[in-house]
Amino acid sequence: MTVAAQETEPATMRRRNAGLDIMERLRAQGDGMTFNAMLVFMYVAENEGINVSDLARVCRVTEATASRSARALAAPGVQGALPPSLGLLELRPDPYDGRGRLLFLSATGRKLRDVIDQTIKDGVTIQG
Repeated sequence: MTVAAQETEPATMRRRNAGLDIMERLRAQGDGMTFNAMLVFMYVAENEGINVSDLARVCRVTEATASRSARALAAPGVQGALPPSLGLLELRPDPYDGRGRLLFLSATGRKLRDVIDQTIKDGVTIQG
């Protein structure tokens, strides 16, 4: 937020903190960026190479929900991708489980993760 914007805001307006800013950046990726998809993206960003079963456990969702969310974050045209196909994740075969997939950030996903990391570093608390 610029100094000029801060000076023109009403006294009751609170500044966005890093957490809210991150959620808005994720939501800006497209209409299909649900809360579950945000959660999946953030866990994969912190644990690249995670499988869907472990992802479901850490996200506290069912494997079906974790799988659908991850597949919606894959690129269009990728085998197994689901709409809206936001292009943030790569789905790679799990070499130890022929049916499983390992989840990695795509180049676009890495760029978004880097922006999120910088947002956290630059984070400000909400002003009351």
